[in-house]
Amino acid sequence: MAKKLAGTMKLQVPAGQANPSPPVGPALGQRGINIMEFCKAFNAKTADLEPGAPCPTVITYYQDKSFAMDIKTPPASYYLKKAAKVKSGANNPSRETVGTVTAAQVKEIAEAKMKDLNANDIEGAMQIILGSARSMGIEVK
Repeated sequence: MAKKLAGTMKLQVPAGQANPSPPVGPALGQRGINIMEFCKAFNAKTADLEPGAPCPTVITYYQDKSFAMDIKTPPASYYLKKAAKVKSGANNPSRETVGTVTAAQVKEIAEAKMKDLNANDIEGAMQIILGSARSMGIEVK
């Protein structure tokens, strides 16, 4: 028999650094999810990613206290800030530029994010990443 769905929740947790302290512990605890089991499973699944990279995670939990998690790739803004070597995007992106990235770097980011993007090919994925760069005030050369 299928498990009875209790709900879903979204968290953004640093890769390999899930621990029971806030915000992870309280968010899971109030829904009856085993916190340590989640932390161990999450850290094991994100061991191959760069430590500390923010990973959006969708957690589906069931009435029998079990859960399933879908870990997505880090946001495009994370990759763009890393490639441009900036701390944050521009305050006014239409008027100021905070950094630059190359077309090769954009293609690399698009390939890394391809499975989470709504694009049919790499060119479409690159257009999505270019739009994110433009909205952050990062110029593409």
